[in-house]
Amino acid sequence: MPRPTLTTDRLILRPFALDDAPAVQRLASDREIARNTLLIPHPYPEGAAEEWILGHDDQSNNHIFAIAPRGGGEVMGAIGLHVEIYHQRAEIGYWLGVPYWGQSYVPEAAKAVVGYAFDELGMNRVFAFHFTRNPASGRVLQKIGMHREGTMRQHLVKWGEHVDVDYYGIVREEWESE
Repeated sequence: MPRPTLTTDRLILRPFALDDAPAVQRLASDREIARNTLLIPHPYPEGAAEEWILGHDDQSNNHIFAIAPRGGGEVMGAIGLHVEIYHQRAEIGYWLGVPYWGQSYVPEAAKAVVGYAFDELGMNRVFAFHFTRNPASGRVLQKIGMHREGTMRQHLVKWGEHVDVDYYGIVREEWESE
């Protein structure tokens, strides 16, 4: 199923195009982006953005969207869902380029993507985790109505360090009552 385009007041969330690769390459190369995400390496290898974009597949359980300004302009980051159809749940993940931090773009995008998960994909639960050392990400999840469900100590390894993660979730009934 082709991925839709979602719009918010300020943003357009759309499938990535190869034309987005230079912006992704530049933004994802920032050490702060890699430090706060599980899968983005640092240094970010040359050509990695193109390879990542070409790896997106409309048939997979990954629904990945480019975050871009609604009025036009280059990509600012990415947001997506990993869908587990059998369990009717989806994990949301995101990153935003450092120049765009502090402007509430991620909560705006995340709210649209969570709505898509419940309303279009029929999910019963959406969840997320963030490195505990990155409380700003937890604030994003709280702003979209998610509830903190706990901390998993030394749950992941990033750059050879065992890191704690905080888990958040929201179920359909909570979403619909907001």
